[in-house]
Amino acid sequence: MEVRYPLRAYKRSPALSNSTWYKGFLVSHMAGSADNNGAFDVDIAKMRRGAEPPPHVHSREHEFMYLVSGEMRFYVDGAVFTVAAGECMFLPHGTPHAFRITSVEAHIIALMSPGGFNDAIKKMSAPAERMEIPSNSQIMTYGNVDLTETFKVFEQYGIRFLTPDEIRTHMPELERAIREAPRSE
Repeated sequence: MEVRYPLRAYKRSPALSNSTWYKGFLVSHMAGSADNNGAFDVDIAKMRRGAEPPPHVHSREHEFMYLVSGEMRFYVDGAVFTVAAGECMFLPHGTPHAFRITSVEAHIIALMSPGGFNDAIKKMSAPAERMEIPSNSQIMTYGNVDLTETFKVFEQYGIRFLTPDEIRTHMPELERAIREAPRSE
């Protein structure tokens, strides 16, 4: 990898200055392309059940998620993985996937390589007002917003949401789980 500018050591902690609210998540951006010549992004995210993104596929970056607390279920090309606190999940680029938070909240550390994903997230985020997960009434989530602009931004970054036919093909277990989930009133 060609170094475009000298890299510098730094220390960073989750704080209002580097945190955003993105579609119901509190995301603290710990490392991004500007920090490491595009090698990787690292985020610390806190999420609430029900704020998950639709099934999607990344054409550029691999994702590695370490679950600090909570429990999540990942749906990955016909397989289902239950991941609990202290466990991790690797998702290679080009692999259709989705996740559901099965605990009330989940807290993850996410590494994406190469970097650039944070740039897409930042385009669609609002500055965090507190170091807490926003309530659904405070910010748009995947469940309460028109996703047309989200699809356009992510497409620029090589991320594509799956069609209903692709979901049926690649993750029938997710489709079944959604169908069988209790409806909130």
